[in-house]
Amino acid sequence: MEGNQSWIAEFILVGFQLSEDMELVLFGIFSLLYTFNLLANGMILGLICLDPRLHTPMYYFLSHLAITDISYASSNLPNLLANLVKHTKNISFVLCTLQMIFNLTFASIECLILVVMSYDRFVAICHPLQYTVIMNWRVCMFLAIACWACGFSLAIVQVSLFLRLPFCGPQKVNHFFCEIQSVLKVTCGDIWINEMFLFAEGVFILVGPLSLMLVSYVHILWAILKIQSKEGRKKAFSTCSSHLCVVGFYFGIAMMVYLAPDSNHREEQKKILFLFYTLFNPLLNPLVYSVRNAQVKAAFHRVLQKKRTV
Repeated sequence: MEGNQSWIAEFILVGFQLSEDMELVLFGIFSLLYTFNLLANGMILGLICLDPRLHTPMYYFLSHLAITDISYASSNLPNLLANLVKHTKNISFVLCTLQMIFNLTFASIECLILVVMSYDRFVAICHPLQYTVIMNWRVCMFLAIACWACGFSLAIVQVSLFLRLPFCGPQKVNHFFCEIQSVLKVTCGDIWINEMFLFAEGVFILVGPLSLMLVSYVHILWAILKIQSKEGRKKAFSTCSSHLCVVGFYFGIAMMVYLAPDSNHREEQKKILFLFYTLFNPLLNPLVYSVRNAQVKAAFHRVLQKKRTV
């Protein structure tokens, strides 16, 4: 009975078994990627705020996507970087719980924002004459608030179910941060309810939205093919292809992690996927939307010109 306890002080994040020298090398690489993430997403936010031509629904949702990317990376990487440089793997129970809340919240919000962005493109291309009426600022604000509220609510439900579980034995989490599936494996209680809710949330957040986006893009593709102007088709394809790149990367990794059958030999693969997602996905969005988007590049040049003239 003494070994069985309902509350513990800390977890041990196993992460990857590496030498201290390799941990310092990874600290340098991850620090650079995290810095680039903050700068790139910060640049997108700055351009959207400074350039009136980007004050449109599409870029309004893109700004929320940038905030989500910064927040998601900031909920994981600072603790990972601290552990790498200090060569420790401990994390307090409270900090671990907060990390789970933030991870689940921002991951869900990003998925929902991507759905809203696909709906925005659907309205813009399939119903261009009604676009300003359908996607007015009241609707945009409502959709953004709904995404944030839904993401936070789903995370609170998951973590509340987690907090009811007892713990016993060594609390070694086979991950580099407090990912909820990995933390659930060190509990002593029955976790079938948690797993059921996780799977249901995965279907609600991943399968449902992906299905809606596929239907939207079938209609969008059909509408693009009807455009007579070659320049108009090129512009529409450019905008939609940027969004599809982000959607494919995000949903591909998320579905492999949360909806694929779990097994012990997949643990290391899942950690690598999570690491890739945490480091590179926040960088992907600003790179795709800046390199492949003429309006963002034009806004960047206008801001540079203003600074030179001042």
